[in-house]
Amino acid sequence: MRSARLALLALALMVLAVGLGGCTVDNFFDAGAFDAGPRVDRDGGPVDGGRHPDAGPPPDAGPFPDDAACASSVVTADVQRLPVDILWLVDNSTSMQPAIEQVQLGLNNFAALIAGRSLDYRVIMLSLRGEGPTTSGASRYRVCIPEPLGGPACADNAPRFYQVELDVRSTQPLEQFLGSLGQTAGYLETDDRGSAPWQHLLRPEATKTIVVVTDDNARMVNRSGSGFVAGPLNGGDPVATADWFESSADASDGSNPFSSRTLPEGILRPVWGGLFDGYVFSALYGYGSDTDPSVRCTYPGGSSPPSSGATYSALVARTGGVRARICDGPAAWGPFFDQVATAVERAARIDCAIDIPPPPGDMFFDPARVNVSLVSGGVASDLGKVAGPGACDARGGWHYDDEASPTQVVLCPASCDAAQPVAGEARTVDIRFGCQTLPI
Repeated sequence: MRSARLALLALALMVLAVGLGGCTVDNFFDAGAFDAGPRVDRDGGPVDGGRHPDAGPPPDAGPFPDDAACASSVVTADVQRLPVDILWLVDNSTSMQPAIEQVQLGLNNFAALIAGRSLDYRVIMLSLRGEGPTTSGASRYRVCIPEPLGGPACADNAPRFYQVELDVRSTQPLEQFLGSLGQTAGYLETDDRGSAPWQHLLRPEATKTIVVVTDDNARMVNRSGSGFVAGPLNGGDPVATADWFESSADASDGSNPFSSRTLPEGILRPVWGGLFDGYVFSALYGYGSDTDPSVRCTYPGGSSPPSSGATYSALVARTGGVRARICDGPAAWGPFFDQVATAVERAARIDCAIDIPPPPGDMFFDPARVNVSLVSGGVASDLGKVAGPGACDARGGWHYDDEASPTQVVLCPASCDAAQPVAGEARTVDIRFGCQTLPI
């Protein structure tokens, strides 16, 4: 009886093997004839969870395990920095000759510092072009940036350097910056305080750094009013405040006690389309105290510059820039260039359209099983997915560049702002593969 049962069992196994196309008991599970899902490792995690977007899913990819038990793999995204535009505004007064010579000696090394930080940089110099005093008299001193940053014999621009002819007056750098930027009356190329148009040199996506070199303070020759302070800091003339430079909405009314010149709105006003959002202001000027903005520094011979530059102190403080004292002479310049370069790198915004990295190991890419986290100070915060750019709001989140064929994850503006670098705090973007995408 037992022999008969064994014979029947052997016959059944043979029939089963024929029905499976010759698959034997030894190779049955390796053949994947009954695919109940992806293979799992000894810890229960999926072995095949995804492939890179270019590869597409394998033909027999089965369902993922339940999300409660899914295992994801994390890849830190290669986040790119956006370009940086660095605008140098150098006072052309003859009293500035020693400082101008230091600018000429050190700007190539400064550019090398920026390049060494792997930043796509552009230097824009707003100042009279040339060498030494102007030919019309000894009242103005020109700036010549040598090669390789500058062009041959100061005559031409170079791939990363542009010089705009602007005769920068000691008390009017900010006024001339705005007027020549906006090409308003009195600040055109044919005007003594104006220049050729230069707004087109600014890249819309680039982080902006403004560096002023002067021994005076910023005066405003438009009307006294909101943002204007008449007082002892500048001999009774109206002082151009930081608020005025950034946010004045009434500077274009044409009222001017000195001339018919007019000015556009402040650089953070909507009229500029966000061109200067997140900008950094740095300066080398005549401040003499870390606590009292009215105190001027003292030169080695005992004299002092015309002003302490209180407006520049306010702009440096509110934008996180750096500063140095003009009274310290050549010793100030090496550290100043280095600190400005560091401030430029720190402020450089990240590109929030991030290429999807290849999934690790044997995983394949499934757009429905990708999640994005912002890591700040070692703590990861999940960012929910939204349907597209039109669904972004104050909550932030992310979406694909193309829902049908994604190659990038794009952070919503609020999350993009949160991902930007902050001094002393590392921030990264992690992309996790393998678990069901979490909506916002």
